[in-house]
Amino acid sequence: MPAKPPTPKGRRTEAAFLEAARKVFAEQGYFNAKISDIAREAGRSPGSFYNYYENKEELLEALLEQFSVEVLESSFQAQSDDPLEGIRGAVRAYWTTYRKYLAEMVGVFQMSMTDETFAQRWREQRAIGIRVVRAGIRNAERSGYRVGAAPGLLASAIVSVLESFCWVWMVSGGDTDVDAPDDEAAIETLSQLWYRAVYHQEPETNG
Repeated sequence: MPAKPPTPKGRRTEAAFLEAARKVFAEQGYFNAKISDIAREAGRSPGSFYNYYENKEELLEALLEQFSVEVLESSFQAQSDDPLEGIRGAVRAYWTTYRKYLAEMVGVFQMSMTDETFAQRWREQRAIGIRVVRAGIRNAERSGYRVGAAPGLLASAIVSVLESFCWVWMVSGGDTDVDAPDDEAAIETLSQLWYRAVYHQEPETNG
């Protein structure tokens, strides 16, 4: 991967490529998008693209990392002493950021199905979310809640539900005979599912 741009101008150019890619991916889809289209949208030459990225896949990886950072930052800002409110904030962060990066997430899914190197990159980003969820589960256990499942496995299941639910309703057209939820209904449904999976039993107390 080319070195990160050291100058303000270089960082602006890289940001222009990222924003241009998001627009082109949304309009054409990841696989149909060409580097020349991205460069044109960014107002840069196709040759300058390779000063920042070796190929289109590397640019998609950068957008995947950007997606993950935004989810984590929004989730941490929504932390609360109330477990349900904290979970609701995390779900809202994931749902709204997934919608914002929808074209990129479709590209990520497509690439992870066809390229093992990219699939590993996706698993690495997914692992970050699993660690955050697992930490919350362990906090619940320390507070006396009997979760009844291995924290890592339960965290994996929760993250998988979030991913799948977003994909079904934002990408694949929803489920037959189920009314499409608005954003608030989707967020609340996922929040309640996550909360009940972890806090379904009253905490144990000494004595």
